[in-house]
Amino acid sequence: MSGRGALVSVLVVAALLAAGRAEASPQQAGVQVALRALGLYLGPIDGQVGPVTRSALTEAQTRAGLPATGTIDTRTRDALGPLGRPLFGKRPIAPGDFGLDVSVLQFLLARDGLYTGALDGYMGPHLEAAVKAFQERTHLTVDGVAGPATLHALVHRARSRAAHRAAPPPPQYVVEPGDTLTAIAARFDVDVAKLARMNRLDPANTLLIGTKLAVPAGAAGMSLSATPTEVASQLGLWAGKLGVSPHLVRALAWMESGYQPNVVSNVGARGVLQVLPETRAFVEQVLLGHPVPHTLDGDIEVGILYLRHLLGQFEGDTSLALGAWYQGEAAVRAYGLYKVTKPFVADVLALSGRM
Repeated sequence: MSGRGALVSVLVVAALLAAGRAEASPQQAGVQVALRALGLYLGPIDGQVGPVTRSALTEAQTRAGLPATGTIDTRTRDALGPLGRPLFGKRPIAPGDFGLDVSVLQFLLARDGLYTGALDGYMGPHLEAAVKAFQERTHLTVDGVAGPATLHALVHRARSRAAHRAAPPPPQYVVEPGDTLTAIAARFDVDVAKLARMNRLDPANTLLIGTKLAVPAGAAGMSLSATPTEVASQLGLWAGKLGVSPHLVRALAWMESGYQPNVVSNVGARGVLQVLPETRAFVEQVLLGHPVPHTLDGDIEVGILYLRHLLGQFEGDTSLALGAWYQGEAAVRAYGLYKVTKPFVADVLALSGRM
């Protein structure tokens, strides 16, 4: 890194820590992601170091043979493994990178409404797209790499956000085939007339697939809100039922969603395993022959069935099956693993050894 780059790095880290004192520290949010990957932290990724985060830090330090201070320092971050380093601002972040700084980048862009994927410390296509959207918005060179200028702009925006906090948008539901306004209202325990008014809809009209409906905050149907522990348990249960390695399934789900059941990508992939609508249709129509409920268990069942299908298609070769999951079965057969696919496959396989 050049001298100018090192100076920018120092300023970025200092500014993030200062912003953290005002509301939440993105660097600390990155540490929470690392602690969650180790199974030590089950709270929200919010950048607030409260009792639960400190308890997880203490446990991590004890395991590593470090003084159990409950505070974040260099040795503690090193003990957290690949997701514990480097600090945000120490390097440009490019597609395929993995680490603490990537988690921080995801946190900042998610808080800015540009990133809706998992907080997992991996820079895949969705995060690259979010970086490009931010660069375009802030009139920077649009290259998908979070270099010094992009990092500086992100931190400046984070500090401005701390001073002028906006109200969060209402939760949304995306209309799927077969949905009716009445059925959606029942699912979310909301009055049909109220749901129609919120979305300026005529209850008598047909809903268009893909329409995003606002639903009241706290509505009952938003509760695909299992805790990470509950999600991990259900992933293991279904993996056992369907004869797929629970370690592989948990690692894949972590990389796809960070065990967040409500994540919806910008291409419509949903649930803890981020299954695309066309993939779900294939599983329901070809592999099963019947529809599966859009619940936590249903989403997990569909995802694992598709993974099992890919493992069978590639005669148990896990790397090729994961590559097909990421880039498509036909593309793997025609071209092998793309360059952008290889880090994803390597990360899932690495994670599967400790999940």
